[in-house]
Amino acid sequence: MRKRVALAFSWLVILNLNVVHAQVITGDSIFESLSSEAGNPVRGRAIVASRQTGLCLLCHSGPFPEERFQGNLAPELKASVARLNAPQLRARIVNAAHFNPQTIMPAYYQTSHLNRVAAKFVGQTMLNGQEIEDVIAFLITLNNQN
Repeated sequence: MRKRVALAFSWLVILNLNVVHAQVITGDSIFESLSSEAGNPVRGRAIVASRQTGLCLLCHSGPFPEERFQGNLAPELKASVARLNAPQLRARIVNAAHFNPQTIMPAYYQTSHLNRVAAKFVGQTMLNGQEIEDVIAFLITLNNQN
């Protein structure tokens, strides 16, 4: 029996199931990465531009000439991230309401204290840890553009 439990636990670690752990916001940042793999800016750009995954362009606009309709409810992405580093971006994506309780930006990596969540989505995050790290990697590239 113990061998089976150990084997099952080992598989969970190996498969790196996207279990949401409590994130500690220290000051205005989350310093610990949400994944074991570094963020990929190409995947991050795809998530930000996606109308099914990130949904960022519903409110924000950005450097996406291929996207005809972009939001105007929130600041342009390059302006939003210009003053923020990766840990600060991580904290805002995980839970923007921590900084502004009246924000309309969703908490992308939170499963509790949420409003109006459909039953089939209860206990799930909008993005997994790797996806958030990918988005951060892309957003940081906006700071490096002239």
